[in-house]
Amino acid sequence: MFRTKTVEQSIRDTEEPEHALKKSLSAWDLMVFGVGVIIGTGIFVLTGKVAKENAGPATALAFVAAGIVCALAALCYAEFASTVPVAGSAYTFAYASIGELPAWIIGWDLVLEFALGTAVVAVGWSGYVRSLMDNVDWHMPAALSGPDVPGGTFDLLAFLLVLVLTVVLVLGMKLSANITAVVVAIKVTVVMIVIIAGLFFIVGDNYDPFIPDAIAPPEGTSGWDSPMVQLIFGYEPTNFGVMGIFTAASVVFFAFIGFDVVATAAEETKLPQRDMPRGILGSLLICTILYVAVALVVTGMQHYTELSVSAPLADAFKAAGHPFYAGVISFGAAVGLTTVCLILLLGQTRVFFAMSRDGLLPRFFSVTHPRFKTPYRPTILLGVVIAIVAGFTSINELATLVNIGTLFAFVVVAVGVMVLRRTRPDLHRAFRTPWVPVLPILSIAASFWLMLNLPGETWFRFAVWMVIGFIVYFLYGRKHSRLGNAGQDALY
Repeated sequence: MFRTKTVEQSIRDTEEPEHALKKSLSAWDLMVFGVGVIIGTGIFVLTGKVAKENAGPATALAFVAAGIVCALAALCYAEFASTVPVAGSAYTFAYASIGELPAWIIGWDLVLEFALGTAVVAVGWSGYVRSLMDNVDWHMPAALSGPDVPGGTFDLLAFLLVLVLTVVLVLGMKLSANITAVVVAIKVTVVMIVIIAGLFFIVGDNYDPFIPDAIAPPEGTSGWDSPMVQLIFGYEPTNFGVMGIFTAASVVFFAFIGFDVVATAAEETKLPQRDMPRGILGSLLICTILYVAVALVVTGMQHYTELSVSAPLADAFKAAGHPFYAGVISFGAAVGLTTVCLILLLGQTRVFFAMSRDGLLPRFFSVTHPRFKTPYRPTILLGVVIAIVAGFTSINELATLVNIGTLFAFVVVAVGVMVLRRTRPDLHRAFRTPWVPVLPILSIAASFWLMLNLPGETWFRFAVWMVIGFIVYFLYGRKHSRLGNAGQDALY
């Protein structure tokens, strides 16, 4: 269960003609992918929610805290992605360092993370598009507006978005990169409009107090909904205050999910040893700066107690008497969320593809398209499944489950860096994580701290998904593992 797949064998597997992906991406493409997926639901939606409910103006500090956790993990990802340029991200890294069972666990975790992330963002995109349609007096029937709308049962727009993006991914990575570049330009422009225009409407009194006093949660909040750290150590659940910043960081962490998706495209990068670190670290740095600036502006424009939860940026400009900017922001959000869906779906299919190529999932799914050289079978399968999930799913329950999956992946990658440094000190590393083992240990501690600030209910759901994963591994993956079968063949 803890047999490892050597880095050399992982790279050799990428050269099999039927299971090889086309190398077409540059450092610029990777950075565009990173910015494209990171700037999305988190900044356009979660900013208002956590400012109003958890941290007030100190939401900017929550973004800083989440960004630091991601930076620690990003340095570990950069070493692995440049050393093992193979599809699969944390799954592949764990297989090369810790062993097959831990690799399966993290792969199973990533499948859940990317699938739910895609569904969440598709539902959020649908809400923005319906809002824009309402502005021009076009209205979706309530029954086709999703379960978040009274009388709604199926979200047609979210369903169609995922299907269209599935087709784009089947047709090729370079097409996906070109489309993403155009959309990212629009999205970053909108964020800059928020920052620059919003500076003229800041009211200094809105920052007082910058860190609101801690208060008890509303009546009816159960202990099960409290952060795990409070359940473990017996703290009385509170909002705001210093603990509120960490609680907010564990929620806005969703806004940073994406730089790890860049690592799933390592196999399709022309010069991964040079370009993967640039793509991962560059996109994270750009987005952290933009996030902190937006959080400061929006909480300065409108008092945190009055912020909208559903569309805080647009509604802050409406409150300031500038509906034109609100319309621009809604348009940018709707356009921008398409790239988030696209790249999360990309990450999902690459992890699934890598697990299939190793035999832990049926090998049927690891055959690439003869013309486009894309993993079209898992792309189509997962695209259809996620489209259905997005059509019938409410957005409220999924974001925290995506967060805990990502943080768990960060922990595994940091452990993997330390293990591989000890077991393969001879391995050429184009990028080396600094201060090993201190930095990986800090990454593990910071990631685990944010995990502890997520609700106990989220931990329970995550545990259930992991148990299902163990069952699938022992019933199928362990028996069909190519690495395991190769070892048996060698014995006999």
